[in-house]
Amino acid sequence: MLQLYAVPQFPEGVIFQQDGPNPHYGNIVREFLDTTFPQWCIGRGAVMAWPPRPTDITPLDFYLWGYVKQHVYSERINDINHLEQRITDVIHSVTADVLSRVWEELDHRLDVCRATNGAHIEWGISAFFKNT
Repeated sequence: MLQLYAVPQFPEGVIFQQDGPNPHYGNIVREFLDTTFPQWCIGRGAVMAWPPRPTDITPLDFYLWGYVKQHVYSERINDINHLEQRITDVIHSVTADVLSRVWEELDHRLDVCRATNGAHIEWGISAFFKNT
């Protein structure tokens, strides 16, 4: 998926963020990422590394994936083309107002991380996300 679909659509100069589950860390995947993004891949074992299981601090983790899943599957999916169209439609439905509130939530989460000196935090579902 990375090689055939995602990477060819990336703009020039992109920094790729890779999470840490074992399938994403296989030798074939690592070799591809090391070749495609030399010095510019963030992930487990990469030059720019982070903990293998970070807290839900990135907007993709704490917002986008849940939002997409909730809205994509709000109706029955008929086939792969329908699924692709639903995902595209949902991504395009994210408004500037929602992105602004996501940024505020990220700022809040960073403040909490700083205040707790990076301790483990259980994040509840905020009322913010119920309205998006």
